[in-house]
Amino acid sequence: MKTLVVYDIPDDRIRTKAFETCKDYGLVHIQYSAFFGELNHNRRQELQQRLCRVLGDKEGKILICPVCDKDLSLILEVAVPETDSFSRKVAGLQKGPLVI
Repeated sequence: MKTLVVYDIPDDRIRTKAFETCKDYGLVHIQYSAFFGELNHNRRQELQQRLCRVLGDKEGKILICPVCDKDLSLILEVAVPETDSFSRKVAGLQKGPLVI
C-alpha cells in the first residue's frame, strides 16, 4: 500500500537520520519533511520501529499514513510547474507543464 511519512523534528541531526531512514526504505522525498512510496504492512511496521529508535526521547513527531488507491486518486496539488511536484516525483515525470 502507498505510504506517506511526514515528520516535524527540530534537531538537525535526528531529522537527517529520519531522512536517511526513509530513503533506506525506498520512499521518495516529496517535500522538506515528507516521503511517499510503496510499503507493505510489515515494512511499515519495521519503518515505524526504526524511526522510533531514531527519534528516541528527543522532541519531534512522525506520522506514517497508509494511503489506499481510492484516496490517492483524490489528492489535489497546487504546484509551480518548474518545481519538483508530488505528482512528478510519484509518477517519475520530467519538468514541464503539469495539469492535475
